[in-house]
Amino acid sequence: MSANENILPSVETFAPAKDQIDQSARRLTWRRADDASVPECELTIVMPCLNEAETLEVCINKARGFIEKHGIDGEVVIADNGSTDGSQGLATKCGARVVDVAAKGYGSALMGGIRAARGRYIIMGDADDSYDFVNLMPFVEKLREGHDLVMGNRFRGGIKPNAMPPLHKYLGNPVLTFIGRLLFKSDAGDFHCGLRGFRKDTAMQLDLRTTGMEFASEMVVKMTLNKKRVAEVPTTLSKDGRSRPPHLRSWHDGWRHLRFLLLYSPRWLFFYPGLAAIIIGLITWAYLLPSPQLINGIRLDVHTLLYGALLLMLGYQSVIFAVFTKVFAISEGLLPHDPRLEKHLSEVSLEKGLICGGLALLVGIAGSILALVNWEMKGFGGLNPSDTLRVVIPSVTAIALGFQTMLSSLFLSVLQLRRR
Repeated sequence: MSANENILPSVETFAPAKDQIDQSARRLTWRRADDASVPECELTIVMPCLNEAETLEVCINKARGFIEKHGIDGEVVIADNGSTDGSQGLATKCGARVVDVAAKGYGSALMGGIRAARGRYIIMGDADDSYDFVNLMPFVEKLREGHDLVMGNRFRGGIKPNAMPPLHKYLGNPVLTFIGRLLFKSDAGDFHCGLRGFRKDTAMQLDLRTTGMEFASEMVVKMTLNKKRVAEVPTTLSKDGRSRPPHLRSWHDGWRHLRFLLLYSPRWLFFYPGLAAIIIGLITWAYLLPSPQLINGIRLDVHTLLYGALLLMLGYQSVIFAVFTKVFAISEGLLPHDPRLEKHLSEVSLEKGLICGGLALLVGIAGSILALVNWEMKGFGGLNPSDTLRVVIPSVTAIALGFQTMLSSLFLSVLQLRRR
């Protein structure tokens, strides 16, 4: 607001009709609501918006009606992401506060609305008239009880005909929810329900970073990992009231959700697959290193042993990547501190890693020298691969693992350097 702009309505504003006076009052309320001196309220209902003029008015009216009916000290905030259909003016006319968010994306719009919210509690929901903004008391009650996140569950509350595409209803949401529950031990039964309530201070502490549709998963994952109190209430999903296609792109956004879930779980992305590869490699070695084996007429020899060595090296690298990823994610605030990991890492120093890697390297070099001596005894002539490679393959594997251990110890020490 410029210095020469009058906060109070001018004398001319009293001449027009009553609806013009009401619009002036709404503009005055919006300006004051943006002022840092305005005290907080109990509840803010945040709706992300990108060209939702068809359904925005009915959503705002439902949300405001809920607030007024239950006597809640609250507000409605529209986090506009660059609408070009007049959604901003329509929202202001309906009594909502508009927050312009320049950064594109569902997550960006919501974070803009969350930052601007005056409420201690926030309920977020799409502005397409698919969510039930009239029956929000179960969310408010759970928040008042002290829960940090209250998830809506559309599968428990009811999905009306044509409200959710079959691909989402029977594949996308159930599969992604199952993966989320498996990877993070979350109790949420509907990971991607867009209607949810949470404490503003808790959401700000989580440092939510994703800008797209995976924002919904990030919130649930971080709430769970940080051991926040999470509850769930049934809610209904109706067919949206838009004539245009939804912003959601099924396969593209589904993959982004899945990718996020995997990247936030180094154990399942790197550690468990790596551990499985190491176990299979060791079993292969234990079975074939002493001598070739015959199974149903199929002879397994050094060629299979070589693939066992490959599994050992790839598995070991994958496990190390799990440690690197976890340490980096914790240092950057992406994942919460892990006391067990920190305890194990405190017992592993750079010097210990270099010594262990050096010993493995020496074992590999010794085995290589032994193979060379055996070759010399044969006059550097032809050798039986089945015998010779049973020495060469373990030796080469030991050299590779030893060298990798030494480099990994150095890199891990770099990751653990304390930064201001």
